[in-house]
This record gives sequence, C-alpha cells and structure tokens, in this order.
Amino acid sequence: MGRQQGLTDQQLRDLPDYESSSAFSDVERAVLRYADAMSDTPVDVADEVFAGVRQHLEEVQIVELTSAIAWEHYRARFDHALGIESEGFSEGAFCALSAAAAAADADGSGDAS
Repeated sequence: MGRQQGLTDQQLRDLPDYESSSAFSDVERAVLRYADAMSDTPVDVADEVFAGVRQHLEEVQIVELTSAIAWEHYRARFDHALGIESEGFSEGAFCALSAAAAAADADGSGDAS
C-alpha cells in the first residue's frame, strides 16, 4: 500500500533513521515524529512535536492523521490480545528494522533495548 502512495524503497530502508535521511521531506519527518510520540507508552506528544505537525498540516488533516495512528495501535493490540496472526498478505515485502532490533536479531539475543 505504501508504494502505491509513492513510498520509495530508499524511504523504507531509511525509516529507522528518518531524522537524518535525505529521503524524507520536512513534513514527512514531522509526521513520523508525531507517530513515534503517539507510539510511546504512555503516549507523550511534546508541544514541539505537535507544533511541527501544525506547521505543515491543517487541523482536519491532523485529526485524520491522529485517528489513523490510533486505529493502527488499536488494531495491533486487539489482534495481539486475541492471538490473531498475520495472514501473510505482505509476505516478501520490505520490513524495516531499527538498528537496535537488527543487531539483537543478528546476535540472537532478541533484546533491542
């Protein structure tokens, strides 16, 4: 789906390092910062992160973005709680791992902290 909307392979590769990647625009970095903040537990969207989104998006767009991010968290938690596994629809697709997760996977520890 992302590729259908213009997401490039370079952006997929650089996603874990979006802050320093030239593959992302200022608005994309602002949106990714916001999504990261909404993904924290507990959720903690700093004023400067929200201001960065407001600099690029209209209020209705921010509401839609917030809803989409929240919905994905809801869906993921719902599926996890019920033991619902992937159906394999994205098999063979690109999966970006953070540097910490990739290192933990490589050394077999599974600990990306």
